[in-house]
Amino acid sequence: MINVAIIGTGGIARTHAAAFQQFPERVKITHLVNTARSPEKAENFRRDLGLDAEICDFHRKILDVPAINLVSVCTPPYCHSEIAVDFLNADKHVLMEKPMGTSLAECDAIISAAEHSGKILSPVAQNRFLDTYMNLKTVLDSGKIGRVVHARADSHWWRGHPYYDTWWRGTWEKEGGGCTLNHAVHHIDLLGWMLGLPESVSAVISNAAHDNSEVEDISVAALKYRGGAVAQITSSVLHHGQKQQVVFQGELAGVAAPWEVYASLSQPDGFPVENTALEAELGEYCKSLPKLRYTGHAGQIDDVLTAIETGADYLVKGVDGRRTIELITAIYKAGATERAVKLPLQKDDPFYTTAGIIANMPRFN
Repeated sequence: MINVAIIGTGGIARTHAAAFQQFPERVKITHLVNTARSPEKAENFRRDLGLDAEICDFHRKILDVPAINLVSVCTPPYCHSEIAVDFLNADKHVLMEKPMGTSLAECDAIISAAEHSGKILSPVAQNRFLDTYMNLKTVLDSGKIGRVVHARADSHWWRGHPYYDTWWRGTWEKEGGGCTLNHAVHHIDLLGWMLGLPESVSAVISNAAHDNSEVEDISVAALKYRGGAVAQITSSVLHHGQKQQVVFQGELAGVAAPWEVYASLSQPDGFPVENTALEAELGEYCKSLPKLRYTGHAGQIDDVLTAIETGADYLVKGVDGRRTIELITAIYKAGATERAVKLPLQKDDPFYTTAGIIANMPRFN
């Protein structure tokens, strides 16, 4: 039995707890740490989820509890790094909610602690554990659409004015950023997982609709990859309808998640005609792929539990979380400086640390 401590008792912690509860024969939630300002929050959390768990008010009080095997970090972003490093140094496995950190320096500190302890570190990227994205990755890796020449990630969300009235949201210090870091992080992870890091990034960032937030509520980024491929990322909490998708145009066909496929053939004059045979082949190939047994957070938790139990490899590692933060940091730097940013970012870059990001990013409101 794997014993779990959940750090934080907000909305995302409930998602983690419900996912853990899908594996009652493998895992038990034994501790809750309430880092919120109201002590009754943890009590309500424990009651609502029917948990038999000990509650404490500070994560360091349980660092030396030998029965705890795995820690699930579900706090606001500004304290992710401190909590993860403390538990890794205490020889606990760590599953941590997005974003992994608010800067590359924080990510590197977490990865260093994981390497020193030898424990599992898995930043949450639950969209990888959805059939639509797993299948898309498999299709891309198969080479059936040819070399990718263009990609697009649309992270379109909508949040009303009161969303940023929560005490930790809307500030560079506590939230670490706006929609690029805290909403588009999922689609930026998917893009990095499927294509890797680009060689340069240009971006525009703005706050167009939330005057109670100093961080961005929209960003648009253009990415250039070695070999000539380009990509674009729109990160937004302004979009009505909240449509999210990732789209890849290959040399032979275009595919997207949610699943879409279109393939073209060249006529003698260079104009296109639909390649229905390839479309059918790709559609059948996608349908033939095995379904995931567990999806979303439960899928990633199953993956981490299996790694703890058997020593097997697991999908989302610290380097994956770092890659996502590196691309987000490049978008912020490009937007703030209004200049293209070369990757990888170096440790002497002003945007490498959280303090550097706070000092250099604009306050929109």
